Amino acid sequence: MTWLNIGSLILGVVAWFIPIIALVYDKQRESSNLAVLAFMSISACAVALFFQIIYQNHLVRIEDWAAIMDTTGALVKVGAVLLLVTLVLNTIMIYRHKTS
Repeated sequence: MTWLNIGSLILGVVAWFIPIIALVYDKQRESSNLAVLAFMSISACAVALFFQIIYQNHLVRIEDWAAIMDTTGALVKVGAVLLLVTLVLNTIMIYRHKTS
């Protein structure tokens, strides 16, 4: 189950790097590629969050209440930051492409 946390971290980084790379290479992107990149980024974010839900479910099944109580607060904050930053980066990516 540790792989869920590692996979979640990797997918979270991917969700942020896709729009960052698209912003760096903005001039070379086509409109159709932009939609695919935004979809990939948001999908990576969604799967990263889903991995955390699966991991929390695992902790409930094994009745590790201490781990749940210790990590839930941080999980909510980090999940909110992941989602917010992913949406902001994708919005900036799309807005910048529309204005250039």
